[in-house]
Formats: sequence, structure tokens, C-alpha cells
Amino acid sequence: MKFPKEKKMYCKKCHKHTKHKLKEFKAGKGRTLAQGNVRHEKNTNHGYGGRYKYIATVKKQNKTPVFVAECVDCNAKQPYTLEKRMKKVTQE
Repeated sequence: MKFPKEKKMYCKKCHKHTKHKLKEFKAGKGRTLAQGNVRHEKNTNHGYGGRYKYIATVKKQNKTPVFVAECVDCNAKQPYTLEKRMKKVTQE
């Protein structure tokens, strides 16, 4: 789906409708010492029989795209999502 690079939206900081730059949200690098990662490594990497029993789940192929909307006037950022699921988004 094609999507514009700029959109006029309501800014919570300016309290008015202004132009916002839209760019796709990308998650940061995960922490290696987070509790979930430590537990997962502990359970999967030791011995012969102490393996996790993985349950095969079918994941959905499409996700709802998340954007970061940045106000042109005050540079405040807010998340902006499209409600439809889609495989890929291209910005014009």
C-alpha cells in the first residue's frame, strides 16, 4: 500500500492541526540480559534432555504497520498506526 510521507494531524503539544512527517517505526536492539532472554537461554542451551518443548504455532503473515509521526513545528513525536493488516508499506 502506498502511503504519504507527510500528513496533517492533531499535535497534542501544539494543541492544533499541523503537518507531521511519517516514518516507519523500527524496534531497537533487544537486551541480552533481559529476564526473558536469560530464562530462554538457560532452558535451551544445557545438557541433552533439558530442552524446551516448542509448541508449533502458525503466525499471521501480515502486521498492522506502525509509524512515528513527528510534528514539523515542535518536533513532538507520537505513534500512528493504520488499522488494516498489510504485507508491505511504501511511502511516496
